[in-house]
Amino acid sequence: MRSSVIRSMGAVGAATYKEWAAYRSHMAVSLLVGPVYYLVQYFIWQAVYEGRDTLNGLTLDEMLAYFGIAAVIHYLIFDFADWNLQMLVRTGKFVTFAMRPMPHWLFALSQKLGHRTLGFWIEFVPIGLLFLFVFQVDLIPAHPWLAAASIALSFMMNFLVNYCVGLTAFWLVRAEGIRRVILLLKDITAGVFVPLSFFPEAMQKVLFFLPFQFITYVPTRVMLGEYELAGITLSAGEAVLMQLGAVASAWIVMLLVYRLALKRFTGVGV
Repeated sequence: MRSSVIRSMGAVGAATYKEWAAYRSHMAVSLLVGPVYYLVQYFIWQAVYEGRDTLNGLTLDEMLAYFGIAAVIHYLIFDFADWNLQMLVRTGKFVTFAMRPMPHWLFALSQKLGHRTLGFWIEFVPIGLLFLFVFQVDLIPAHPWLAAASIALSFMMNFLVNYCVGLTAFWLVRAEGIRRVILLLKDITAGVFVPLSFFPEAMQKVLFFLPFQFITYVPTRVMLGEYELAGITLSAGEAVLMQLGAVASAWIVMLLVYRLALKRFTGVGV
């Protein structure tokens, strides 16, 4: 049974890889996003740090490294499960997946694996080289294996959160608005726009218990070699263990919401 699931996931991933490879020019456009985002942050923080050596314990070089690493990680964990699932529900095409032996969440995860495998060559490698040799961002992690594990867990957490967002389509007639709001809040509380350690201390305590920090903030801090939030300092290994527990919990929540969504889907006679 397990081997058949792995073969099915491999087949879906390979099909997604080939499908997107035919339209790889669409993915190539995203090559502009990371560098432009980094340059904007570069000029902003150059101005903020003028006359200062450190800010919230971070030097200018560390701050720029944070945004450079976060931008590069984005190319590895990018996810579209929320949009894809809501489109299937809105158009009624989800009914075809409800009758398949493979649960849709596993199908969606397989799609993401195929999509990001292609993205690794088209997006991550060239952007990584650009940041490393042109922008002089140190992308060599302090603990390579821990960093790899943290990015893999970030990959899963981003999928689980986005998939749960997509599941709201089973309860909402028009879920696009709520999807956009949730995804914006997700990016803010994940540390995409500013490190979470820059938020007020009371807010940091709230952010510490939310799952979003494990998407961007945690893997970026693990890459830098240490973790600090809400007055809590952890080693890279401890941060990864905390991240593993958070992903396991998010997975359980996703499965529960998925079952409720299927009951609602079949309950209305679709």
